Amino acid sequence: MVKSKTPDTNAKRIMIIEDDPPIRELYEFKLKLEGFIVSSAEDGEQGLAKIEEFKPDLILLDLKMPVMPGDEMLEVLRSKKWGSEVKVVVLTNISRDEAPSRLRFLNVERYIVKAHYTPQQVVDLVRNILGI
Repeated sequence: MVKSKTPDTNAKRIMIIEDDPPIRELYEFKLKLEGFIVSSAEDGEQGLAKIEEFKPDLILLDLKMPVMPGDEMLEVLRSKKWGSEVKVVVLTNISRDEAPSRLRFLNVERYIVKAHYTPQQVVDLVRNILGI
């Protein structure tokens, strides 16, 4: 069995907001294995509630979710003082052409189509964005 790295006090905090349990759990497992502190939520509303307390360094955000979609959640997040600066990577299966147009104004670090990236490539991208 592969042991995950024990997060140190300087470990970066990653929030995964994804409604598909196997995908959410896969990224949560992979990021914890790499030494990140990880929290997750299954929709935008739950994500906003958890983000307040968790204060992530970076959010992996799906767009198409029940209750509150990712673009709506991101708009609310960006309206908050600290939420205006947190790094966000959109991780979705919606092509950029089909994405809600308001995303252009909500300051995302990257837009990734899940089917085009392996979990390791996503982890590498997270490390790059966070300067690790």
